[in-house]
Amino acid sequence: WDHEPLLDALKQIQEIRTYYDFVSVDNDRYYSNGELQQFMLSPRELNSAGLPERNWINDHLSYTHGYGLALGPVNQMTSEGLPVLAVENIPPTSERPIFKITRPEIYFGELTRGYAIAKTGQKEFDYPSGEANVYAMYEGTGGVPVNSFFRKLMFAMYFKDINIVLSPMVTNESRFLYHREIKDRLSRLAPFLVLDQDPYLVISEGRLFWIQDAYTVSDRYPYSKAMLGDDGNYIRNSVKMVVDAYNGTVDMYIADPNDPMIQVYQQIYPDVFRPLSEIPADLRRHLRYPEEIFRIQTGLYTEYHMRTPQSFYNKEDLWQIPKIGGNGDENPMSPYYTIMRLPQEKQEEFILMLPFTPNRKDNLSAWMAARNDGDKYGRLVVYRFPKQKLVYGPRQIGARINQDAEISRQISLWDQHGSQVNLGNLLIIPIEEALLYIRPLYLRAESGKIPELKRVVVAYENKIAMEESLEAAIDKIFQGELAEIKTETQGRQKPGTEETAAPAGNNHLSQARETYDRMIQAQRQGDWAKYGEELNKLGTILKDLKSERAAQSGKKK
Repeated sequence: WDHEPLLDALKQIQEIRTYYDFVSVDNDRYYSNGELQQFMLSPRELNSAGLPERNWINDHLSYTHGYGLALGPVNQMTSEGLPVLAVENIPPTSERPIFKITRPEIYFGELTRGYAIAKTGQKEFDYPSGEANVYAMYEGTGGVPVNSFFRKLMFAMYFKDINIVLSPMVTNESRFLYHREIKDRLSRLAPFLVLDQDPYLVISEGRLFWIQDAYTVSDRYPYSKAMLGDDGNYIRNSVKMVVDAYNGTVDMYIADPNDPMIQVYQQIYPDVFRPLSEIPADLRRHLRYPEEIFRIQTGLYTEYHMRTPQSFYNKEDLWQIPKIGGNGDENPMSPYYTIMRLPQEKQEEFILMLPFTPNRKDNLSAWMAARNDGDKYGRLVVYRFPKQKLVYGPRQIGARINQDAEISRQISLWDQHGSQVNLGNLLIIPIEEALLYIRPLYLRAESGKIPELKRVVVAYENKIAMEESLEAAIDKIFQGELAEIKTETQGRQKPGTEETAAPAGNNHLSQARETYDRMIQAQRQGDWAKYGEELNKLGTILKDLKSERAAQSGKKK
C-alpha cells in the first residue's frame, strides 16, 4: 500500500463520524505471531472543525480527544481491493493480543490545537455507539489543575476567554490541557532543537505514544558544504522524543551521545535529557531512522561516494536519485521502509532504503539502506552493482510496464468507463543477488473517493506480470520455468509406482520441484528472505541440470 491511497481509503471506511479525521499514515513494524511484520497505521484524531455544532462547551469541555487508530499489514488487501485491517472500528478491536489497546483516547496529537478542560461538570464525549454516545471522565495526570478562583482567572486572561471564569462547570478539580499539538508542545519544551516533519504513533503495552525525531542543526561547521538551505551545514539526529498521547508527558532520549552540540545542551539542562538505554524496551523496538535526514545523506552521497581525488574533481561517476516517470511523476523517488534480509545477513530487519542511478542514465548503479533494529540502528550500508552489467532502473521498469501490451490494454479499458487509474510507487526489493520490482495499481471511480488496489505489477529481469495479488503476480513470473520442471519430473515417474534409484538428472529435477514448493510456501507466508534463499538454490540446480544435459548430449554425439 502507498500512503496516499491508503489514507484516502481509511478516511472513507474508518472515520465513522464527520468530526474524526485521519491526518497521515505511518510505517512501523511489530512482532506478530512470532514474526517481524510491517504495518501501516493512522490515528483517528478529533477535528473540531467537523463538529455538528460549534460552541464553547463542545469545543473545550465535551469533545476533547480523538479515539483509537486503524492499522493493517502493508501487503494485504480484501477481494474488493480495500485494506485488510488488524485494528479497526470504535472502540478499536483486534484479534491479535499485541494490538490490544487499553487507552485509545488521544488528548495530545497532530490535530489537537486548542485547549481542553477535563474533569468538569460536563461529561466528555468518548466515542459513538449506535444511536447513543458513550461519555467518560478524564482519569489521567495531564494538564494543570485549576485549584482556585485566582488560577481560573489567570487562565481566562491567558486564553483571552471570559467563559472560563463565568462557566460553573469549571471547578477546582478541573484540569487545563493546552499546547496539545505535538510539534507545538515539543518546540516549546526544546526550542533549540529542529523537529522532524513526521511524528509517528506507536502501540506499546496497550497505550499510545508519539515518537518524534529531533535534530541539532548549525551553520557554523568549518569547511562543510551548505546542505540545509538557510538552516546550515550541520545536522545530526541526536534526540528521540516520546509523548504519551493520553497524559502528554514527554521524555527526551539522547540517540547520538557523540554529538558535541547535544553534549552542550545536556550540560545546560542536565535533567531534561536521558540516555537511550533508559527508554522502555518495547518502545526501543519501534525507533526508526528518519526519512528527512536520510534524504539529505543520500543526496550528498551521490557526489561524495567517489573516493579518488581525480574522480571527484572530474565528477566522473556522479550518481542521482532516480525518477520513476511514465505516470506523470518526474519527482525523485522517496525513501521507503521495508522488511528484508540484507545480503550476507541471517535475519530479516526493518530498513529504510533508496536506489541510485548514474547521472543522466536510467540503469541502477547502487542502493543505500539505513538499518533500524537493535544495536545496528543508524548504520548505513551501500550495495553497488557491477558496472559491466545492465541492471534495470526505476524509470526503465516504469517504461516497460507502460509499454506492456496487456497492461496498457487493461488500463485503457478501465479509463474508458468512468474510472481513474493510478500507478503507485515503484518498490525495488533486493533478494540476494536479484531484484524484484513491485508496483501497485489503484482504481478510483470518478464519482467515488475510495481507491481500490486492483492489480499488482511485478517485474523480474525480462519478465512482467500483472495480477490481482502479489502472490499471483510472482507465480506468473516464475511459472513458465517451474511448471515445466514439475511436469517433466512427474512425467518420468510411472503412474502407480514409487520412484526408485533415479539418474542424476532426475535427482536435479526432484530437487528443483522440492525447492519450488518451498518457494511457494515462503511466498504465501510473506517470508521474502526464505523466498530469496530458495530462488538462489533453484538457480544453482538449474545451472547444474543444464551442464549435465550438455555433457550427456556430447556423449551421445
